[in-house]
Amino acid sequence: MPFQTAALFRDDACLSETAATVVAVNERGGIILDRTIFYATSGGQPGDTGHLIRADGTRLAVSATVTGETKDEIIHVPAPGQSVPAIGEGVGLAIDWPRRHLLMRMHTACHLLSVVCPFPITGAAVSEDDSRVDFDIPDPSYTKELVTARLMELVTANHPIFIRWITDEDLAANPTLVKSKNVRPPSGTGRIRLVCIGDGASVDSQPCGGTHVAATGEVGDIHIGKIEKKGRENRRFRIRFGPLPAQ
Repeated sequence: MPFQTAALFRDDACLSETAATVVAVNERGGIILDRTIFYATSGGQPGDTGHLIRADGTRLAVSATVTGETKDEIIHVPAPGQSVPAIGEGVGLAIDWPRRHLLMRMHTACHLLSVVCPFPITGAAVSEDDSRVDFDIPDPSYTKELVTARLMELVTANHPIFIRWITDEDLAANPTLVKSKNVRPPSGTGRIRLVCIGDGASVDSQPCGGTHVAATGEVGDIHIGKIEKKGRENRRFRIRFGPLPAQ
C-alpha cells in the first residue's frame, strides 16, 4: 500500500524549510516523510534537491525527489554513500531555494507563453535556464520578437498568481481549461488544482501541480531564444532569462 505524503508546496510554494517525520525507507534507500516541501518530478518540472537535517546537525543531501506508486507518495532520494535516518526519526527539511526559485519563475513563464500562444500544447519541459513549450501551431507569424514583447507585457503588468481547487465535475464541464493536446490532468481524487493568473483568473487558469511565483513581475526579464520547427505544424519555443539579445 503506498504511503501518503502531505505536499506542503501545493498550497505554499515559498516554504523553503520545515520539519517532518520519516515514515518509510524503501529498498533503494529512498526516504518517505509524513510531509514535505520537496517538489517531486512531474509535469515537466524537475524535482527539488536540498538537505534533510538530523537531530545531531548532520546534513543528508537529497539529490532528487520523485513520486512512488501514486502522486501522493513522495520519495526523497539521498546522494550515494550516506546513512539514512530511521523510521520515526524527526528531520528538518531545507530545499535548494535558489534552484527552486529559478524553476518557479520558469514554470510561470511557460504558463504565460501558453497565453501568448493560444494553441494546443504537445510537450513541455522546465529547467533552471532554458525551458521549452511545444505547440501545434500553424501560424508562422509568431516570431520570437513578437512573442517576447507580449510575454514581457504580461510580466511587467505584475498580475497576481494564486491557486484554486475545483472538482472533477467542474473540469469536465470546462474542457478548455486543459491546454495539453495529449495529456489529461489526473482525475478521480475529487479535486483538481488550478494555477490562476490575474485578478479573478482573468489572464489564465489551467490545471497544474507545479510551483509558481506569487506574481508575474517576479518572473523578471525573459525572452524567446529560439523557435524550432518540429514537423509540419509543431513548433518548439525555447524560453530563456534576460532581455532579447540585439540582432
